[in-house]
Amino acid sequence: MLRPNANRPPELKSAREVALMREAGKLVARALKICRDLAKPGVKTIEIDQAVEAFYAKHMAVPLFKGYPGKTPFPAVTCLSVNEQVVHGIPGQRVLKEGDLLKVDTACRLNGWCADRAITVPIGTVSPEKLRLLKVGEETLQIAIDLLPRRKWWSQVASEMQRHVEKAGFSVVTSYVGHGIGRTMHENPQVPNYVDHETRKSDFKLEPGLTLAVEPMVNMRRAEVDTLGDQWTVVTRDRLASVHVEHTLALTPNGVIIITADEGAFDDDAPAAVVPPSA
Repeated sequence: MLRPNANRPPELKSAREVALMREAGKLVARALKICRDLAKPGVKTIEIDQAVEAFYAKHMAVPLFKGYPGKTPFPAVTCLSVNEQVVHGIPGQRVLKEGDLLKVDTACRLNGWCADRAITVPIGTVSPEKLRLLKVGEETLQIAIDLLPRRKWWSQVASEMQRHVEKAGFSVVTSYVGHGIGRTMHENPQVPNYVDHETRKSDFKLEPGLTLAVEPMVNMRRAEVDTLGDQWTVVTRDRLASVHVEHTLALTPNGVIIITADEGAFDDDAPAAVVPPSA
């Protein structure tokens, strides 16, 4: 949902600051590898969360979700959302089953700088339609990565993302958007995955130094969502499946740095993944 005061200019980051964010991004990528490895039929979602919490503690990183303010503070270091749960699912005693789609979202701060990423993990063998939904979600995020260095305004990117989703017969969640990120998890600008009259009012120019958490949420059918009684878990109103994918991205004069990329995350000497501008 679009927040008020979203028209303040974003805080542009230096190359040094982007490099510090990348160190946090490496930890987030490694945490998500732990989640992928654990996400199997028969595993409880709380077990995945506990493993990530221990990992962050080992590396002296601050988990950004636990204690996040709300009607009740968020109680975990990951959001684990299954099937019709879109985002903000609370880990607990739910047991993963064959055919589930698990959305995993987590973020941390390391040495004062933040990174945020989400993936969707198929549990065992899932239906072809769920796999197609996941493919479209991942393609939509890739569209943003590819177009960031090639467009002047975010709305031009968001419109292509929305077009791709709707052409596939799915819908973009419009109740939640991505965000700027840096020293804090949520900075300006807001980063919608769609375009309408309201989002055009807060459109922003694409320029080197931007650091954005881009996170398309794609529903199987209807875009509408509801929040459950736990005050956090967001579900599709029609209770059909949803996917959520996210990367923290930095726009530089040389292209896009994927701050939360897997590439290089397991080798401390490897450079950040850079996607150069295309012709």
